Amino acid sequence: MSIAPLAAVPSAPRTPAPAPVFRGRIGRDARSGHYAVPHRYRLHLSTACPDGLRIAVGHSVLALADSCPVTFLPAVPDCPGGGHRALRPLYEASAHRYTGPALAPVLSDDWSGRIVSTHAPDILRDLDRFRADGRASLYPRGAEEEIAAVELLCAEGIEEAAQGAGRAGAGPAERAAALDVLLDALGSLERRLGRGEYLVDDRLTAADIEVWVALVQLDTVHRHHLDARAVQRVAGHPALWAHARRLAARPAFGAHLDLDGIARRHHGRCQGLEAAGAAVQILDWERHAADAPGAWRR
Repeated sequence: MSIAPLAAVPSAPRTPAPAPVFRGRIGRDARSGHYAVPHRYRLHLSTACPDGLRIAVGHSVLALADSCPVTFLPAVPDCPGGGHRALRPLYEASAHRYTGPALAPVLSDDWSGRIVSTHAPDILRDLDRFRADGRASLYPRGAEEEIAAVELLCAEGIEEAAQGAGRAGAGPAERAAALDVLLDALGSLERRLGRGEYLVDDRLTAADIEVWVALVQLDTVHRHHLDARAVQRVAGHPALWAHARRLAARPAFGAHLDLDGIARRHHGRCQGLEAAGAAVQILDWERHAADAPGAWRR
């Protein structure tokens, strides 16, 4: 068997190195290297990004503005691959010869100038460990599994299913199946709220933050790729959308709602086609966010 000369073999395009997933954790034990101490850590995030919005809301609920400052990043990343120029020094200090995108969110250690974590679920759980005095935990003991179940439901039953229901090029059967998954997930959350004001443990927890961010994305991003009938069915969960509206009026939630940034980020990344549902807004987020004292825009 003959082997072609190396010069005759077309070279494959070079794929940028994927962003490393830093999974450092903040612990109570000083021997961990990253122990919970005020003014040591810093968040870097964009509230136009679902993960950034989730962390920003949790950070505000936990009243950590004084002990863990936040550097807010532009809604639309300013580097190829979705990276942020401002984060590159942190990535280069934390990963040897790193050339990939400097992605947000990031929890960094100001003492070392390096990244602790880029994993959003871990970041929010670690912030909960040094919440302000008197603030209730977002992950109450005994409710961890239930909160994790809500997180999975949002990721697979809302985010992934909504993408599938509006995916360009998907056949009618595939889109209909994804819409059924989405409606089942929304129905499950609707029934939960029929039993109380909050989703888990009869009080505000990380589950409510997770669902609120998922609904923001569903109405401000995914809705644009659904037909009008699908959007009407999505909107047919009154307890769930009323819950989203009540939370939006709270400063810790509504003050971080950057609708213009979400729209610009979506248009900068999206390759799908706009459908009839784009004209059928479910909630007037602008008005409800404006009702939140101290609400601002970026």
